[in-house]
Amino acid sequence: MIDPDYPNIVLAFVYRDFEIKIARDRWQGEDFFTAWADYSLGSAVAVPYAMTTKLAIRNAKRWVDRRMRI
Repeated sequence: MIDPDYPNIVLAFVYRDFEIKIARDRWQGEDFFTAWADYSLGSAVAVPYAMTTKLAIRNAKRWVDRRMRI
């Protein structure tokens, strides 16, 4: 891969033993945000697309809460 696309992390915090990382990217001139959830067994994209950081954070917390109920 000649030009890899690394996430542009703008915010990171720990929530219920998951490290949530909010990344900003740009597509067709519009900013959007994704949320990555890192935990002891690996990493997952908790929120593939959100229009604001607030939505990305809220949906990432919901994603973690759903995983913890299992």
